[in-house]
Amino acid sequence: MTKVYNPKGSIIAALDIGMHKNVCLIARFIDDNGNLEIIGVGHQSTKGIKSGLISSMGDLEQSVRQTVHAAENMAANVMKGYPLRDVILNVSDNQILSDNILVQLELSDAAVEQNDINKALLKAYQQIDQSKHQLIHSIPYGYNLDGKGEVAQPIGMVAETLDLNIHTITAENKYLSNIIGCIEKSHLDVVALCSSTYASGLSCLVEDEVDLGCILIDMGAGSTSFSIFESGTMIFRGSVPIGGSHVTSDIAKGLNCSAQDAERIKTLYGSSIVTTHDDAELIDVPQLGESEASNKVNHVPRSLLIGIIQPRLEEIFEMIREQLDQFSQNKSLSRRIILTGGASQLPGMRDLCQMVLDKQVRLGRPIHINNLPDAASGPAFSTAAGLLLYYAHHQHEMPSEIVENAVKDTVWIRFKNWWKENW
Repeated sequence: MTKVYNPKGSIIAALDIGMHKNVCLIARFIDDNGNLEIIGVGHQSTKGIKSGLISSMGDLEQSVRQTVHAAENMAANVMKGYPLRDVILNVSDNQILSDNILVQLELSDAAVEQNDINKALLKAYQQIDQSKHQLIHSIPYGYNLDGKGEVAQPIGMVAETLDLNIHTITAENKYLSNIIGCIEKSHLDVVALCSSTYASGLSCLVEDEVDLGCILIDMGAGSTSFSIFESGTMIFRGSVPIGGSHVTSDIAKGLNCSAQDAERIKTLYGSSIVTTHDDAELIDVPQLGESEASNKVNHVPRSLLIGIIQPRLEEIFEMIREQLDQFSQNKSLSRRIILTGGASQLPGMRDLCQMVLDKQVRLGRPIHINNLPDAASGPAFSTAAGLLLYYAHHQHEMPSEIVENAVKDTVWIRFKNWWKENW
C-alpha cells in the first residue's frame, strides 16, 4: 500500500503505559518523508494499574497527566503554549490476542494487484468478532501463487489463485474502552494503537535482522513478550505473564524487605548469573518494619540475592522456549535474539538468555530516531520510540486505512466493470 506521511512541522506524541512506568515522547516531523526530532520527554511511575489491569481510573489518569505534562514542559519552546492533542498509544502484550489467518483469492489468470491484497486484508478483518475484539494489526506475509510455494512480492505476477497468510493482533473492546477513556479524560486524542512488542521491534531491529529473521524479547515489569520477524515483517508474537516486578517481589520475600528496598537492591547489586566473587561481597538489606533512623540492617552475601534472581529469569526464558518450540514444529527459527525492555538491563542477562535458549543474543535499544536524549535512549524506551516510528512510517497498516482502501478499491473495480460493459 502507498505510505502516508505527515506534513513537515506537525507534532505527534507517543504514550507508553506500562505496569512500572509511563513514558511520553513528543516529536516533530522535520520533513515530508516521516523523519522526526524529539522535542519533549516525560516519564513517571505508573499508578492505577495492577497485574496488567486498570485498578483505579483516577490514579491512572493522574499519572498519565503528570507524564504528559513533563514532556510538554520540555517541549514548551517548540509548542509555544499549544496543548498536546494527538497521541499514539501502546497496547500491552498481555492484553492482546494474535492469530494467523489464511485468505484465498481467485485471480482467474490475472496479474496480482494491490487491490487483491486490500481485499484479502478486508476478509481477515471481517473474520474478527468485532462485538468483542478490535483489530490492532493485520500484517500480510507468506504469499503463495497457485500452491507452488511462497513468493516475496506477488504484485504484478500472473496466477490462478493467491493464498495469503495474515497475522492479526486484536484486543478486547472493554480493555481498550477503559484505557482510551482514561487518556481522553486528559484531553488527549488517541489517533493510533500499536502493540508494544511490534513497536519495540520497529525501534530496535536493523533491516537485515528483520529480513533474514530474528526473535525480539521485550522484558517489561509485568510481562515478557516476544515476537518473530522474518522476510521484512512480524510473523508471530507471544508473551509470558512474568516480568521484572516479579523478580522484585521474589527479592522482597526472600530477603524480608520492602518492595521499594527490593527494587533498589536489584538495581544496585542485582545480576543474572552468579560469579565466584559474589560470596565474598556483602550487601545491606534494611529490615522490614524498621524505620530508616534505626539503621538496623541485615548483611547478606550478594550470591544470595543473585540466587533469588536467576531462577526467576531462567523460568521466563524457559517459558519462552516452550512457545518457540511449539511454533518451530512447522518452521525453522532464527538463531538470533535481540533483548530489550527495562527489565533486560540487569548485568549478565545476555549470557543467561544465550545459555537457556542456545542462540546468539544482543541487547537492543532505540536506533532509528537520531536525536533521542541520552536519558531516553536505553532499552526501557524502545516501545515509546517505536510508537513514533509506527505512526511516521506505517500508517498504511492501520485497520482504518485498510478498510478505507479496500472499500475504495471495491467501488473503483465496480466502476471499471460497468465502463467495460457499457462502453
